[in-house]
Amino acid sequence: MSSSRVLIYLLRRDLRFADNPILNDVSKTFQQSRHPYTHFLPVYVFAAQQIEVSGFLSSNEQRSPYPEARSDAGGFWRCGPHRAKFLAESVWDLQKNLEAAGSGLVIRVGMLGHVVNALLDGFKDTTEVVGVWMTEEEGVEEKREERDVRSMTEKAGKEFKLWTDEKYYVDEKQVEPLRDTPRRVLPAPPKLPDLPSSIPSQQGPFSIPTSLDTLIAALHKPLVPNLGLENPPKLLSKAHNAHPFQGGENAVHERVSHLITTGSMTTYKDTRNGMIGANFSTKLSAWLALGCITARQVHWYLVDFEEGKTELGKGVHGYGKGENKGTAAVRFELLWRDYFRLATRKFGPRLFRIGGFKDDRSIPWQYPQKNPDAQWRVARFLEGRTGNGFIDASMRELFLTGYTSNRLRQNVASFLAKHMGVDWRIGAEWYESLLVDYDLSSNWG
Repeated sequence: MSSSRVLIYLLRRDLRFADNPILNDVSKTFQQSRHPYTHFLPVYVFAAQQIEVSGFLSSNEQRSPYPEARSDAGGFWRCGPHRAKFLAESVWDLQKNLEAAGSGLVIRVGMLGHVVNALLDGFKDTTEVVGVWMTEEEGVEEKREERDVRSMTEKAGKEFKLWTDEKYYVDEKQVEPLRDTPRRVLPAPPKLPDLPSSIPSQQGPFSIPTSLDTLIAALHKPLVPNLGLENPPKLLSKAHNAHPFQGGENAVHERVSHLITTGSMTTYKDTRNGMIGANFSTKLSAWLALGCITARQVHWYLVDFEEGKTELGKGVHGYGKGENKGTAAVRFELLWRDYFRLATRKFGPRLFRIGGFKDDRSIPWQYPQKNPDAQWRVARFLEGRTGNGFIDASMRELFLTGYTSNRLRQNVASFLAKHMGVDWRIGAEWYESLLVDYDLSSNWG
């Protein structure tokens, strides 16, 4: 065995280069005269239980060893085309940032435990693996992944370390005053250790694309046309997309700068309930969900603007004048994301049950699988053909763009559950499939 010692870092929803505790620690450790590893291997896995991976099969004659990644109540693809594209862009963007620091990102397909086991087995005769690190996440499947990876790693006699999730806005005991509690962000690492000279390949029957376009194509390939809808919404020739954004860390920092320099952060309190256009709300949710940016990074952008510490936003109303109602409202909404993550931690599997947090079984829900009339009404709901123009507009926008406004989401959810009386999980699963900014805790909560 060679003298190479590699540390493996499994990424999930921490797809960022700056304000990343693991990358920061690795960079600082590697700059010391003595360090426990010679090489560093960041790995992103397209998890087969959450994303349909049959598009990565090496040939059309092969079959995936995993069940289709479909939802329980509605049978929808769990990750639809809009979010798949945004995710691929975010992964590819991080890969480029890591390469610029002397490292890189290895992409794999499968279950996380299987991938880790294959890497450990592949390195066994050539390279010493000193440990496997990953960031904790809330959620039933997410905790199962962590247990599986821990089991595989410790079974091989290696160190497993689960790092604290740093996407939260506030991680101190004190919440108020909200503006004063977030910790400082971590800088982007200037240099990272090299990738190992030889890396175990992806296990069959899958192959890994070598470009962003082919990666997106592989994710889109299994998704049947129109996602199974008989009468899918059609895109109007003069329609404008309210979420015309690319995934990735670089794109989100450009977006935050745009929001500050256009005054959109200052006016957020007055505009956030709007429904049309790109700037009535921040549209940061998709990047926040994947960890391309942290809530605290957004906070410190606002602090610099409020205190006039940088040139960003100079000349915009509110620059250098302290917190205003717009920036305070942005912070308040970031705190809601913390609340829902903590609710997921508390309630666990109850998040996905028909009775919800309270396990209330008294409501006479209509189940499409058992009721043909409910099945017909759900089909019209998904296609945006209920006859209610307000609801239909939202459902068509969602299908065509992967986005619909926060206020519309609340109205649509209420319409499905309270007016139609249909199993509310149908709506939650459709949102999971189509929303580009899908976040387990925020959306299911």
